[in-house]
Amino acid sequence: MWMRDPVIGTVFWSAVTIGCYYVARLVYRRLPNPWLSPLLTMPVAVIVVALVLQAGYAEYSRSTGWLVMMVGPATVAFAIPIYEHRALIRRHWQALLLGVLVGSFISMFTVFQLASWMGLSEVMRMSMMPRSTSTPFAMSIAGHLGGIPDLAAAFVAITGVCGAILGEVMIKLLPLRTSTARGALFGMGAHGAGVAKAYEVGREEGSIAGLVMVLAGLFNVLMAPAMAYLLL
Repeated sequence: MWMRDPVIGTVFWSAVTIGCYYVARLVYRRLPNPWLSPLLTMPVAVIVVALVLQAGYAEYSRSTGWLVMMVGPATVAFAIPIYEHRALIRRHWQALLLGVLVGSFISMFTVFQLASWMGLSEVMRMSMMPRSTSTPFAMSIAGHLGGIPDLAAAFVAITGVCGAILGEVMIKLLPLRTSTARGALFGMGAHGAGVAKAYEVGREEGSIAGLVMVLAGLFNVLMAPAMAYLLL
């Protein structure tokens, strides 16, 4: 097949991915419904294209690996708005730190127990444990724990989309009156997708969400091996 050529495959699948995201973003701007989020509709569109062309995941992953590599620099870029709101963060650092610690522990513990009750294999459990952190952290953690990094990235995406949708509902139902509380909710519950959603609420919310996402990633890196050892 012509797309199996490395250069052509990279150009084609990169164009499909970026094009689908651009279209999905335009649709979401016109119809801002949580179920039309680009993080949900873009993967569906890419899957449809892959099914029509009878392309496999390995082929797609190989051709778009450079896009995955860009997630790391994009995550680091969150340092800029965090720095801009450093005074706000300095005032609430104790509450944020405690929230990240408790949230990281609960996230990893509950998903591990749920996977165990469902009878999933150890590889699956190790791939699911870092689901509540950003993709670069999750893939690294899963690889060190004996999981599958690509599978961990998929769980991260699912968690992010669901967390962003539920987070939007929760800030309407819960008495979260401060930007710190709203931002922490999105950053801890939905990592990258949550940060994007938090910026739609407000710039302070987005900055707090970005900080919480980064801290959660660091704590997951430190805590996951110890938790996996204790739970297995």
